[in-house]
Amino acid sequence: MYQKLPVSYYEQTDVVQIAKDLIGKRIVSNVNDNLTSGIITETEAYRGYDDKACHAHLGKSTDRTKVMYESGGLAYVYLCYGIHNLFNIITNIDGIADAVLIRAVEPVDGIEVMLERRNKGKLDKTLTSGPGNFSKAFGLDNSHYGADLTGDEVWIEKDDLIRFRESEITTTTRVGIDYAGEDKHLPWRFYLNSSKFISKK
Repeated sequence: MYQKLPVSYYEQTDVVQIAKDLIGKRIVSNVNDNLTSGIITETEAYRGYDDKACHAHLGKSTDRTKVMYESGGLAYVYLCYGIHNLFNIITNIDGIADAVLIRAVEPVDGIEVMLERRNKGKLDKTLTSGPGNFSKAFGLDNSHYGADLTGDEVWIEKDDLIRFRESEITTTTRVGIDYAGEDKHLPWRFYLNSSKFISKK
């Protein structure tokens, strides 16, 4: 029923369309033999060449961003505020630095493991809502920088039986990028409005 997304999916050239299409896909991690999974409910697109909110804006290249210039299908994980690991998916072809940030997931498998990782006693929407919370719950950190998304540690699957109506997916502006000038108004954030597992509606 589930089918792992191929490299060709990530190598598509429209990062905004990919960000929207990832809503409803299933993300899976298998870290230290603990399998966790969930339905992607919130994403943001970042486009390297003309997006002031992107770490690779105007071709900027640092040790942190070098993986962004690889062909799509790798993970880009970075530390935010020295606290939160944020998990991104590299898209497009070699040399073009586009990425999709996973902001929230609705948990499916391994909920007890997620609760333990988050030091929480019960399941609520904060378990995997917000990019830092999601990454911690799924055991994803800087050790997964550059991870192959067709591998066996973290990957994304599609389920042909899962279908969401267009009206269930909200398109809006991205969160926390006031530094990006006019680009903060780009409608490049998507979320599943029928789910409570959203960082901010």
